[in-house]
Amino acid sequence: MLVDDIKARITKAMKEKDEVARDVLRVAYGEIQKLEANAAKDLKDDEVAAVLRKLVKSNEETLVLAPDGAQAPALKREIEVLTSLLPKTLSVAEIAAALAPVKEAVVAAKSDGQATGVAMKHLKSTGATCDGNDVAAAVKLLRA
Repeated sequence: MLVDDIKARITKAMKEKDEVARDVLRVAYGEIQKLEANAAKDLKDDEVAAVLRKLVKSNEETLVLAPDGAQAPALKREIEVLTSLLPKTLSVAEIAAALAPVKEAVVAAKSDGQATGVAMKHLKSTGATCDGNDVAAAVKLLRA
């Protein structure tokens, strides 16, 4: 489970005196515990991954606002630690290849939005992990 991996990495970071990793993993684990307490159940791996993606996005937004600030190296390291926990996502080319069975439906859709919906439905049914922006790019590539 992803939560167990986070706990193990917190311990590892403490032993290695990696303060940045330790702190960001503790923040992530705290967010997960808060959501579990509110839901009164353990979170599934996809829900934990959503928490991690939210933290990564937050750090990326902060980094854009202060790319050369004193926090930049720590933020980049935090993003690296968090993304290492997330499952690998498909690239645009891999998404386009995965959409081969529904290519005709994607091309025949009235708009890019509807085509993206067809693509997302197919990708979810196969269990593929991908970024929405990458799916949109793959759809535009197929429709071009």
